[in-house]
Amino acid sequence: MKFNVHKRMIFLDPHSSIAVANDEKIDLILSPSLYWVQKVKLPVKYIREVKKLLPSLFEDILPDGNYSYSVYKDENADGSYFIFAYEDKRIIDLASSFGINSSNISSVRFAQSVLSTLEGAVKINETQSIYVKEGVVTLVPCCWIEESGDIDLDSIKPSRHTITLAQFGHIVDNSSLYKIAAVLVSFSILFFAEYFITKQKIASLEEEKSALFTKYDLKPTMFQNKALLKKYKDIHKNQTNLRQELSSKLKQNNIKLITYKNNSLKVEL
Repeated sequence: MKFNVHKRMIFLDPHSSIAVANDEKIDLILSPSLYWVQKVKLPVKYIREVKKLLPSLFEDILPDGNYSYSVYKDENADGSYFIFAYEDKRIIDLASSFGINSSNISSVRFAQSVLSTLEGAVKINETQSIYVKEGVVTLVPCCWIEESGDIDLDSIKPSRHTITLAQFGHIVDNSSLYKIAAVLVSFSILFFAEYFITKQKIASLEEEKSALFTKYDLKPTMFQNKALLKKYKDIHKNQTNLRQELSSKLKQNNIKLITYKNNSLKVEL
């Protein structure tokens, strides 16, 4: 029987003050300080086409690092998309520093997807606030803007736009993964080519074997053919011994009669 598990919503920010229980299920909302976001208008129709462009759209903006990317459509403008770049390891390490185990994270969302309708500004820590500017959830120092209170997580409605953190993505970067994948694919191609060639050779040898068996009227099994070979070897041995004995007897003088019966050679002088 399955029971509904209460999930606590947490706003994850480097300057947060968070305390969680060991087995507590968490829905994470990522502070704008944990990702890069752009609102772009592109002449493409499908999300899958935008995903191919993400690394190039961020290449002149991002500092060195190992990034993952995400995108979803701007529901308020045709042809507009919100695109994101983030470091999985940085987010996982930060959550872990607050005692949040990755196995207890039920979902991860950007603040952009859940706070885009925010009115005014809200304080997220002692020095920073967030507010929405031209549809983008922006992080600013508290002194730059008039506050309207602390963030109320209970009033936040989760969006359907979630991401999955790659827990081992920091071990090797994406370019290295592509290179490893290319090497593995090459080995796979070579293996299957070798397998195909070997299979063809085996089939050819089987055909030659069948042709030989037919040509020399051999038995259908190797066991029978080995028995037949032994039989003819024994005959050959007996015939050789007979010829040797006969040759020896013929060298003698005064031979009247030579008889061979029951594998025995008799000479009468």
